[in-house]
Amino acid sequence: MAELKIISMDEVPVEEVEWLWYPYIPFGKLTIIHGDGGEGKTTLILQLAALLSRGEKLPCDSTEREPIKVIYQTAEDGLGDTIKPRLLAGNADCSQIKVIDESEATLTMLDERIEKAIVETGARALILDPVQAYIGAKVDMNRANEVRTILSQLGRIAGQYRCAIILVGHLNKAQGNKSNYRGLGSIDFQATARSVLIVGRLKDNPQIRVMVQDKSSLAPEGEPIAFELGKENGFRWLGHYDISVDDLLSGIPKEKKSEQAENLILEYLSTGKYPQKKLVKKAQAIGISKRVLDEAKKALNVRSLKEGSQWYWELSEKTE
Repeated sequence: MAELKIISMDEVPVEEVEWLWYPYIPFGKLTIIHGDGGEGKTTLILQLAALLSRGEKLPCDSTEREPIKVIYQTAEDGLGDTIKPRLLAGNADCSQIKVIDESEATLTMLDERIEKAIVETGARALILDPVQAYIGAKVDMNRANEVRTILSQLGRIAGQYRCAIILVGHLNKAQGNKSNYRGLGSIDFQATARSVLIVGRLKDNPQIRVMVQDKSSLAPEGEPIAFELGKENGFRWLGHYDISVDDLLSGIPKEKKSEQAENLILEYLSTGKYPQKKLVKKAQAIGISKRVLDEAKKALNVRSLKEGSQWYWELSEKTE
């Protein structure tokens, strides 16, 4: 039995979170990047690795940075015919990108070679792609107690060496489920990760892919970031894009949401003024964000008026 030890919080030093890419990927923690097959999550992570290898600024982030070493493990793509060509397309400094040799023994998350490789190379980022391939044959990824053991070990390594550990995973096929239940395996994966990112494509414009932050435990959630991935133009960062994670997964385009928001406003304001708080709640209940609702309000030239302590919305004469 372990000896009882009490920690007094007044003796615990305050630590500032260090960021690989604020607010999406912290150093010293676990980050998950999910996406359906073929949506561009591996291309995204390789483009990020290329930028990190040269010490260049990351998308929508003005932070000056030094080049870092990245360990990238893949169980799905060939290093010579797929991974290196993608890195070269991103103008990566390939001397900064390292791979643990699995020719004699496959790697698992509990493999001591992971920690040894981080120590030997000084890597500040480790990527396992896909996470399902590195669980280990004897581990059931649907059992919370088994998953916690693995994630606890990875978390310790990440924290001890201030290394960002990024787990790239496939989403399951359970259409209609909330985003945090779409990841394969135990919910403990999402619960343990400090940041969870989801990559998907716009159904009405398949060349445009969007990375949305589904969970952020250490900072306010970051805005979605879009990129283009096509045969003609290759890869291109597009900047911020306004879409929710559930809309991205369901395939509902922004234009459709705007139309829904306008119809909602017209329905409840057609007979006169309506309380703003109630309208916002009704919008959120059907997946319409406050931002989209405000845009629809502006498009319909809706007026705000205050009676007592309560705000109301009212259609203008032009709208009516």
